Amino acid sequence: MTISRRNVVQGIGLAAIASTGLARPALSQGMTKVTFTTSWIPEGPNLFAYVARDKGFWKKHGLDVSVARGSGSGAAAQAVSAGTFDFGMAATPTAIVQAARGLPITCIGQINYDALMGIGVLAGSSIKTPKDLEGKKLGASVTSGEYPFLPLYAQKSGFDMSKVNLLQIDGKVRERSLIEKQVDAVSSFATSTIPSLAPLGTDLRFMLFRDAGLEFYGQSLTTQPARVEKDPKLCAAFVAGAMEAIKFTMTNFDEAVDIFLKANSEVAISSTGKAYSQIGLGLTNLTNLVPEVKEHGFGYADPKKVSTMADLVVQYAAGDKAQKPDTAALFTNAFAGTVKLAPEEAKAAETAAAPYRKYVV
Repeated sequence: MTISRRNVVQGIGLAAIASTGLARPALSQGMTKVTFTTSWIPEGPNLFAYVARDKGFWKKHGLDVSVARGSGSGAAAQAVSAGTFDFGMAATPTAIVQAARGLPITCIGQINYDALMGIGVLAGSSIKTPKDLEGKKLGASVTSGEYPFLPLYAQKSGFDMSKVNLLQIDGKVRERSLIEKQVDAVSSFATSTIPSLAPLGTDLRFMLFRDAGLEFYGQSLTTQPARVEKDPKLCAAFVAGAMEAIKFTMTNFDEAVDIFLKANSEVAISSTGKAYSQIGLGLTNLTNLVPEVKEHGFGYADPKKVSTMADLVVQYAAGDKAQKPDTAALFTNAFAGTVKLAPEEAKAAETAAAPYRKYVV
């Protein structure tokens, strides 16, 4: 009998996985070596990976995971699809783009729930509303994940994109361009720009895409559809370790930051490294204080939200020949929900993340 990719992903289910307890390789058989790539340099959204590796969350599930730093969500998604890495992480809109273009990729667990895409300006800027961008210089990188959605953001928030002086800049100098006032505003992910500039004493304001009704999930765990079909136990073990680490970062904030700094000496030796790590993690944790996690547990992706995101991605970011992927096959909740926050843990997570809410309100 021929089994479709969609049937495989939908049919795995937690019941099948749970038939072995918490599906994981037996420790007595030795550790299973697994390769994983983040989507970017060490920062808040991928901090959990270093915790999962060095705190032993993956190890307790029988996995010896190597963590490679990425150079962008697109490259990470392509590398995972090609089998260069067993697992990876990518910005959710980027994963949808790659699937729409025909790459074999499946999202097996949601890492965070708001991409925090937006327009950043200096605190003292005369730009108070999106409409104020007209006539101003907006720095943007064409390779950045939020870039394709600028026209839609303009439409939704009521300004004329043709009246904005859009300057193409390299993502590596984006923040510096804003500080040096070469541009009046930058288009970026708040989780990257704010931690880079706030520790330097640079006060920022962010106008987020979500405030205009454009809600995109942040990062997803990814793998090849064939791996989900052939080795669901491995996928379950990998996701479980990752989600336990994400929960730990939310309930043991300071220790999580310390683990991250020990794992990334180049961040630790910087005079702003600790603040960079704290702000990045604080912003990331805020995006996980959502109904999906509270009601269904870590990793769960709302099918309706996923379908809406896919419609927007295909229309604005995937290219003329792209087709909307089967979101039931692209996103699976088969491995989600095994890790949850108890009420007292949720309260502790809210308290730890509260100081960082000021950056994105």
